[in-house]
This record gives sequence, structure tokens and C-alpha cells, in this order.
Amino acid sequence: MAKNVNPYKESQLGKKAQVTQMFDTISKNYDGLNRVISLGIDVKWRRRVVDIVSKSKPENILDIATGTGDLAINLQKSGAKSITGLDISPGMLEIGRKKVGDKNLDNIIEMVIGDSENLSFSDNTFDAVTVAFGVRNFENLERGLSEIHRVLKPKGKFVVLETSVPTKFPSKQGYHIYSKYILPTIGRLFSKDKIAYNYLSESAAAFPFGEDFNNILRKTGFIDVENRPQTLGVATIYVASK
Repeated sequence: MAKNVNPYKESQLGKKAQVTQMFDTISKNYDGLNRVISLGIDVKWRRRVVDIVSKSKPENILDIATGTGDLAINLQKSGAKSITGLDISPGMLEIGRKKVGDKNLDNIIEMVIGDSENLSFSDNTFDAVTVAFGVRNFENLERGLSEIHRVLKPKGKFVVLETSVPTKFPSKQGYHIYSKYILPTIGRLFSKDKIAYNYLSESAAAFPFGEDFNNILRKTGFIDVENRPQTLGVATIYVASK
């Protein structure tokens, strides 16, 4: 069972509303901070997601929690004719739409506002669904995964890229120091929202990863589930089918 960690502990709003508020606030700094915080390695992880998705030769893809559109933009290399980037944050989508426009990809990529736990698409709509660094922000993880399963076509591919926690020495100890002290410090220095990067660190530590997340995927109906740890286990790519 995923532990629910909220960005603003004193807020009376639900997690979904808090996450929307947080990403709207940090949207203008998000891309630059991501490159700094991950030392640029997140670019390589996204490329691996694209490689996995491309093997299934999808016609249409849904990228959930698309944020500023990094993965959606990379997914055009998969050969898909249609990519929908969905996010709950208007601020992130605003930047994403500009990036899509600057790359002249408006004819392939559509950026839409939406709730991952209440998708507006019909059953069996997409050949592939992706989520990069977004599932830990779901208010109800199993509901969100069930919605993804519903809109995915039979035999469709579901690929998740998410942070995880290294379990072996010395990576485990190094990750703890980095996530608890360094990451929040960088966030405070460069972001208007001093709480946001504390949340990103805490939510990563609390999220079920590896076989625990595999089991949740199976529980919500996915098959052929596997996890592929990345860079000493600081992130994991999960691959599943319907």
C-alpha cells in the first residue's frame, strides 16, 4: 500500500489540489532544476522509455503527468502518429505547449489538462501509455492505475519511469544524504516554493518500488510486469501489458 505524502502538510486541500498548486508554482524552474538535480541522467532514462515503447510500434500514445512535455516530445521518435500529453497543472502545460510549438510538433502532440484518476477517454483507446515521475503524485494510486488499464488497448504497453531507493551499500547511504539534504537545498535556492523539493524527496522515499510496485500493477490488472532498475537503483523503469 502506497503511503500518501502531501506537499503542504498544513493545507486543508487534498493531495491532488496540493500537487496542482505545487507544480504551477515551480513550473518555470522545473526543467532547469531537473537537469541539475539528476545531473542530466534523467535524459538518458527517458530515452530508454522511448526505446521500449518504440518496439511495440504504437499508433497513438498517452503520456500521463506529462508536465512540461519532455517525454511526450521524445516519444515522437517512436513513430506514433498521435501523442496526447495529459497533466493536472495548467502552469506545466503552458510551458509544455510552447516547447511543442517551438519544435513544430503541434500536428503530432496535443497537450491537454486532465486528471489521471478520472480519464476522459474511452476504453481501449491507446496503444501505449507512459508516466515519467508522476505515479507517486497520484492521490489514489490504484485508482489511477486502473484508469490507465481501462484506456489501454488489449496487448498495449504501459511504461513507468519513477524514482526508487537504492538498497545496496554504498549507494543506499549516498542516496539518503543526497535526497534528504542536498536535493531540498538546491530546491530552496532556485525555486519560489521552498516546500516543493522537500515533498519530491519525501514522496520518492515513501513510494513502493521494485517488486512492491510490480504487485500493485498486477493487482490492478496488468500482466507481463517487470522492473528495470536504473543507475544504481535511484530510478526504475516498469514495463507491463494489458
